[in-house]
Amino acid sequence: MTYYTTYDNGYSNFGLLASLGIGFWLIYIAFWVVAIIALWKMYEKAGKPGWAVLVPFYNEYVLFEIAGYDGWMFLLLLVPFVNIVFYFLVGINIAKKFGRSTAFGVFLLVLFPIGYLMLGFNKDEYNA
Repeated sequence: MTYYTTYDNGYSNFGLLASLGIGFWLIYIAFWVVAIIALWKMYEKAGKPGWAVLVPFYNEYVLFEIAGYDGWMFLLLLVPFVNIVFYFLVGINIAKKFGRSTAFGVFLLVLFPIGYLMLGFNKDEYNA
């Protein structure tokens, strides 16, 4: 009688898991590159420096200024639950500054890279 045994050293699925992990990170990086490009173009269209997108906290300060708020109100983003409300308000105000509807402002929050790409590369003009 012959017995067959298998030895599982725990690395049998390592290649699959590694490729899934690499794929995830590539998609993640691509997402943020598109978001940076979109916001950069939108910032420039609003008359702000595009490089501000790359500076933590300052990018939110500039985003609030573009929306028509006092720049320092971005500190409200540090308050739980208040930050969600203010992101909606900022999105709606930015949409209105570019001549878009309130629904587009909500769209900016839900699918922000696509919405900001539309604002940055569209013919819409920023009305301060």
